[in-house]
Amino acid sequence: MRIGELSNRTGVSVRALRYYQGKGALQADRTPAGYRIFDDAAVRAVDHIQTLLSAGLGMDIITEILTCNSSGSPLLDGCRERLMHERRRMTADIDRISSARTILDQLLDNPVR
Repeated sequence: MRIGELSNRTGVSVRALRYYQGKGALQADRTPAGYRIFDDAAVRAVDHIQTLLSAGLGMDIITEILTCNSSGSPLLDGCRERLMHERRRMTADIDRISSARTILDQLLDNPVR
């Protein structure tokens, strides 16, 4: 399928699909005229990319994870340690934000006069 059809089937813009391909997370063949041609597995790959983006991961990490995932499992069993590392990073970020929010709450509850 061409990139427009992949866009229609996944709900992801053509521009984003080109970006995913440029980052190496999405594979395409080329016609002699230079058009991108995707197989049906690209729909699943785009779905995985969207899921990982919504989980807060960046494209470089997503590309790394998709590269090590050979089973096609949405749980990405082959990349468990990398995912665990990202989860720990996110937890630390959440803890820092929560702490900052607590400080703001205290300032709002007890304004300095």
